[in-house]
Amino acid sequence: MTKKHSEVAYQVMWNRLISVVEEQAQALVRTAFSTSVREAGDLSAGAYDVNGQMLAQAVTGTPGHVNAMADAVSHFIRRIGRANIFEGDIYITNDPWEGTGHLHDITMVTPSFYAGKLVGFFACTAHIVDIGGRGFGADAASIYEEGLYIPIMKFANRGKVDDTLVCIVKGNVREPDQLIGDMYALATCNEIGHRRLISMMEEFNLNNLEGIGSFILENSRRATLERIAALPRKSEVGEMTVDGFDTPIKLKVRVTVYEDRIVSDFTGSSQLDKKGINCPLVYTKAYACYALKVAIAPEIPNNAASLAPFEIKAPVDTIVNAIHPAPVALRHIIGHFVPDTVFNAFDKIVPGLVPAEGAGCLCNFQVSLRPRSDAPAPNGARRSEVLTFNSGGSGARPNHDGLNATAFPSGVMTMPVEATEHAGPVIIWRKELRPDSGGAGKQRGGLGQYMEVGAIEGHEFDIQAMFDRVNYPALGRHGGNAGASTTINQDDGSMMRGKGKQFVPHGRKVIMAFPGGGGYGNPKDRAADLVKRDLARGYISAKVAREIYGIKQNEIDAILTAVKSGDYTE
Repeated sequence: MTKKHSEVAYQVMWNRLISVVEEQAQALVRTAFSTSVREAGDLSAGAYDVNGQMLAQAVTGTPGHVNAMADAVSHFIRRIGRANIFEGDIYITNDPWEGTGHLHDITMVTPSFYAGKLVGFFACTAHIVDIGGRGFGADAASIYEEGLYIPIMKFANRGKVDDTLVCIVKGNVREPDQLIGDMYALATCNEIGHRRLISMMEEFNLNNLEGIGSFILENSRRATLERIAALPRKSEVGEMTVDGFDTPIKLKVRVTVYEDRIVSDFTGSSQLDKKGINCPLVYTKAYACYALKVAIAPEIPNNAASLAPFEIKAPVDTIVNAIHPAPVALRHIIGHFVPDTVFNAFDKIVPGLVPAEGAGCLCNFQVSLRPRSDAPAPNGARRSEVLTFNSGGSGARPNHDGLNATAFPSGVMTMPVEATEHAGPVIIWRKELRPDSGGAGKQRGGLGQYMEVGAIEGHEFDIQAMFDRVNYPALGRHGGNAGASTTINQDDGSMMRGKGKQFVPHGRKVIMAFPGGGGYGNPKDRAADLVKRDLARGYISAKVAREIYGIKQNEIDAILTAVKSGDYTE
């Protein structure tokens, strides 16, 4: 029998549980081997009740991981079977449809026991640099080419790690030490969460999580439903077109507000692509829910109940509901455009609330380095896989400019140059903001960035491009201008594709310009002092200040002279 606690006590416990899962996530950041986790925060962590309902998620992490992982634990319970769940167990999978959307994410689930009784579960997910197969990219034609598949199974049985599984994984990936290290880091972070939970239960004299779980879910559900009930009962359609791999992709959603739920129906979106940019429904759902939640209830913590009123529908075998064996390695490209598509519909329901379109998907690339093949390589030349996460600009908001070189909606951090170069024989020659890339508007779109990458002497490499917005830039909203498009080429001027693995010879560099976010509102309405500030900071050129924003040439000259002399003050 669980002792009844006051609402104040339960609120304290709720906050404590959120801090527990945040510590769980930070433990993963500190112990992970992959730079994608340590530096970019491409992970998630959460606590669940005995039925697999998410009670709390860490603040650190990405919506794609967190919201997709919200559904994952119930799959683990079903696959493992309650009769086979023991103290000391650790479960694992990278199943795209029962995990978080592609083979490059490993999810670990650990049952939490107290006084010999199962009281809940901890789960965490991390993106790993390599899982074998063709490597991280969109080139595969089916899931079988994309890497090693690990079905839901036991990583450890009553405390003993499955050495056979470890051997199979090591024998199928390019970076075995790094991957096995990440697997143990995932297991350890769940253990940290478990320890802190038991400490909390002892402190508050809890025998189980039924009371606090009910309090969390009931309050979250009620608060979310109140926000939905306050919205207009309307149904609107949002659309956008993105590059795709070889042919453009259409995303279409009808968002309908009911009294007790919001339904997002993606009927009308493109069919499956032949290449690995298809998105499983679990990932589409994660970002569609995220878009609506940040629009109407951003401060309500994420859990099973606060996500439940957002229903997502999509026809099978469409780009947003890919089923096995569709290739899905770069499902994030489509998934990261889902929020803008939803916003395009929601802006017609509640105008003046959501931002303009942004860069959308992350500007990722992976470099596969090896000793040069056109001539003898130096003794120190080596093979290496280096993945780096980068961002374009986010869309301008109704009352604020867009954020420069900031990942929205993913929330993944840009990886420092130093960490990237430490991971392998790669050189980042240039990384800086891209002037004039943010769409003009009353509120300016966020800037993209320039990057230039090459290899240390004696190496050649393949670059796996994972870009979009080459042909379809981020559109402005309510009169705002579009942001700049993506470009990619080698330093000899030869153009490169926005997606796919491409060879870069010894001595060559790849020059990339990442997209900017769309502007919001008529550029003529932008305050002159903000335009002058942008000019002084180098965010816009003199030409844009003069021709789009109407600043007079003598004022422009005075600002630029003051900046050059060091006399300019904002």
